[in-house]
Amino acid sequence: MFKAIKEDISSVFARDPAARSTLEVLTCYPGIHARILHRLSHRLWKWRLYWLARLLSHISRFLTGIEIHPGAAIGSRFFIDHGMGVVIGETAEIGDDVTLYHGVTLGGTSWKEGKRHPTLGNGVVVGAGAKILGPIHVGDGAKIGSNAVVVRDVPAGATAAGIPARILEEMKNTVGFNAYGLGNDQNDPVSKALHGLIGHSASVDQRIELILQQLEKMGVRVEDERDTAEKFDPNYLNKIVD
Repeated sequence: MFKAIKEDISSVFARDPAARSTLEVLTCYPGIHARILHRLSHRLWKWRLYWLARLLSHISRFLTGIEIHPGAAIGSRFFIDHGMGVVIGETAEIGDDVTLYHGVTLGGTSWKEGKRHPTLGNGVVVGAGAKILGPIHVGDGAKIGSNAVVVRDVPAGATAAGIPARILEEMKNTVGFNAYGLGNDQNDPVSKALHGLIGHSASVDQRIELILQQLEKMGVRVEDERDTAEKFDPNYLNKIVD
């Protein structure tokens, strides 16, 4: 137990530059508190002391804001950063050196008994607010972006983001990981609107170019009218005709 706690403390220093001392980690990191209490509740669960295990996990949730079912299996050096709102279901399985940020849910999609929660491989990083749902598998070293909703398996080493999550090819060779948001592939309504406007502008430019080509065939001089700034003049076509 003490060796495992020592490893947990070391993992905090390795993954959180804000950690300054062992005393600070032991007293001020709810992820550490939740992990210690889960070890105890998980042991009670394996001894079939189900009510006592659930009671301890409930107390842990009250103290830390992190809900870990005592039946969940968690590997070594597990790190929860910030932690508030994290939910880990009964049949979830978590490998070694996994990192979860706040608001993460490892949930189920069925009321049937048996395996219904995700399995995370070694070294997985799950960004803030992400939801991984169902008895799916996230491979070793995979990364899940902020607010992603994952309902399918994620290959080892891949980065998934979006709703529903999909693999981001452009992130495969990216160094580092942003746990609070990933690139330009999120379902952001502002981003979608801007992309729509850009697409519409390109379509308008193509139509104007087609008009210019037709005018050239009619003998109208349009060379000076191809300046980009002129294309935004509302009297553009009138000037060409005149």
